[in-house]
Amino acid sequence: MFTIVRPEQKSSSPFLPYDLFAAINDLKRSLNAVILAHYYQDPEIQDIADYIGDSLGLSQQAAGTKADVIVFAGVHFMAETAKILNPDKLVLLPDLEAGCSLADSCPPEEFAKFKAAHPDHLVVSYINCSAEIKAMSDIICTSSNAVKIVSQIPRDQPIIFAPDRNLGRYVMEQTGRELVLWQGSCIVHETFSEKKIAQLLIEHPEAEFIAHPECEPSVLRHANYIGSTTALLSYSQKSSSQAFIVATEPGIIHQMRKEAPSKHFIPAPGNNSCACNECPHMRLNTLEKLYLAMKNQTPSLTLPEDIRVAALRPISRMLEMSG
Repeated sequence: MFTIVRPEQKSSSPFLPYDLFAAINDLKRSLNAVILAHYYQDPEIQDIADYIGDSLGLSQQAAGTKADVIVFAGVHFMAETAKILNPDKLVLLPDLEAGCSLADSCPPEEFAKFKAAHPDHLVVSYINCSAEIKAMSDIICTSSNAVKIVSQIPRDQPIIFAPDRNLGRYVMEQTGRELVLWQGSCIVHETFSEKKIAQLLIEHPEAEFIAHPECEPSVLRHANYIGSTTALLSYSQKSSSQAFIVATEPGIIHQMRKEAPSKHFIPAPGNNSCACNECPHMRLNTLEKLYLAMKNQTPSLTLPEDIRVAALRPISRMLEMSG
């Protein structure tokens, strides 16, 4: 039997296996490991993953896995969430420097003061936050379920929504609720250029513009459809349109093209010279780093037990409320 090795599977390093896909699959079997990858990862990482999804799906997979080792191809807060849910499992992150600008925009000490200033408020935090912020929260949400979560909270209960102000505004519009917003944002979604998107819409009148709710309101007002990463993927498959301008991290376009190869997908441009907005943190992970993390069983995630237990409660509430 011959192994077909795609160009991107080959290793150019004399210290790495020639066929990284085969080597990673061998390690996966020997470690009883599962590889969870976010849609924003490089295509070759998506192709080797056991599960690809957004934050909600990844949390659900992490909560239910029977694997002994969880390899998280994503960013730090995602691997933290997996560790919170699986304290006895080894959770590997290919690059510990793969952080999150949104999580960084909500420092725990400052948020503690903000929360103390609103003592009667329930805290709903977007999963894109640190374990310390999760530990101070009452319920966690994702972009997939934020509207559903907030809609289940009694209308007379005041709410703090953190850390993403744009997702918070979108939830307010969808639910008719007043929320106290922490003023955090994502560097990828806040820098899409409304002017350049408008130009693209003129150049491609047949295209639908689909956007993630973390985008700025000026961008969202042009959207034909707004949804989480998974929702955008599903919509692009089901829509009769043959072309889409996509305002989220362009890693998702790999899956969109796989699911609908006859359709045309255009990454929305940012306010810079680049034609797209790639998350610099997500792209720190590589196939080589993923292999080495599994081979060496490091770097791994550790958390103080008091923080882990406190953070587990709002995540468990999210999973229960999500159905």
